[in-house]
Amino acid sequence: MDALFLARLQFALTIGFHFIFPPISIGLAWQLVIMEGIGWKKKDEMYIRMSKFFAKLLALTFALGVATGIVMEFQFGTNWSVYSEFVGDIFGAPLAAEGIFAFFLESGFLGLYLFGRNKVSKAVHWFSILMVAVGATISAFWIIAANSWQQTPAGYIIRNNRAELTSFYDAVINPSTMIRYLHTVDAALITGAFFAAGVSAYLIIKNKEVELAKRSMKIAIIFGLAASLLELVPLGDTHARQVARTQPEKFASIEGIQKTQSNAPLVLFGIPNNKTRELSMRVEIPGLLSWLVHGNADTPVKGFNEFESGNLPPFALTFISFHIMAALGTFFILFMLIALIQLFRNRLWDNKWLLRTMIWSIPLPIAACELGWITAEVGRQPWIVYGLLKTSEAYSTSVTAGEVLFSIIIFSFIYLLLGILYIYILVREVKHGPQSINT
Repeated sequence: MDALFLARLQFALTIGFHFIFPPISIGLAWQLVIMEGIGWKKKDEMYIRMSKFFAKLLALTFALGVATGIVMEFQFGTNWSVYSEFVGDIFGAPLAAEGIFAFFLESGFLGLYLFGRNKVSKAVHWFSILMVAVGATISAFWIIAANSWQQTPAGYIIRNNRAELTSFYDAVINPSTMIRYLHTVDAALITGAFFAAGVSAYLIIKNKEVELAKRSMKIAIIFGLAASLLELVPLGDTHARQVARTQPEKFASIEGIQKTQSNAPLVLFGIPNNKTRELSMRVEIPGLLSWLVHGNADTPVKGFNEFESGNLPPFALTFISFHIMAALGTFFILFMLIALIQLFRNRLWDNKWLLRTMIWSIPLPIAACELGWITAEVGRQPWIVYGLLKTSEAYSTSVTAGEVLFSIIIFSFIYLLLGILYIYILVREVKHGPQSINT
């Protein structure tokens, strides 16, 4: 193992672990906006207790997100010094904006929300959780904007072997920012919905605060179905067209297109071969990919033959991660639709297999988020900044493989402890259940 591979492994480890928590925080915060709003307007004690219960889970998740997020930014200066020097003029701006305009908004109002109940007016208290949700969502924007610049760089010139900013607006609102941002935030809403639904299902099965759990589950199911449908259309298909237009190599790997062709098929299933870039056991719908991308089945879609082999991303990992993510997205829609039908038929509460599936489905949207990140980042390779700087040229040559390996071991140990601690406290709080209104 060399220093480059280990640096990439460490970045994947730290990003992957951190990315567990922000989707839960964003999705759960917006559901708390709904819960608190209903409790405030109806003066309903049940919704207030519900909000206090889920607020504890939000606070725990937020704390882990902050702790794990700090590590990521240090890596830019340690393991990726060439990259930092190349893009520092551009990449630093959205990260600074995220800290100034979003993180402090989110964390400040979270303190008011958690400790201000019964100390400020109901309106101010509801406004505080709204600002937490808004702050978390804005925070995601700046992070996605910075990453999107790596995917579709804009608003810069190359001078003295550095990318220098010429237009802050063009760099931030680059060709992939908005659709990637909306796609990611909606994935977080799905994550929060499944999280709340799974916790509510547990309470129902354990016959603990059943009426409260039924109400929170209703919110989660409606919220989750709407977000899941939105992720498919218009967000998912619009994002796919954007990738086809701006990163055709990635799109060919995602869809398994060997040769440029009109009437290109949409591959539903296939086993990829990394060396030959071919698919075996293909299950496909002829012409559908061309129609989805261009609105015309006769319009060709670019395949691997259009590009130099050295500029193509790893095929198998990109293809598999995307298709599992898409399969999970289909599951989310179908599952929430079934749950909603059962809810309307008043059969949901007695359907033990459906309730148990809700519990076991809590990690699935998180897995889908991780797979989407893998698709985006691995699919961009070999570029760390698409078309400008390759990953193999961007790492810190002064940092030895042994030093990186040592830090990976330390990080892995710390993350293991943090993960165990998070699950332990989370399970303990869920088992304890909502407290009475006076506690």
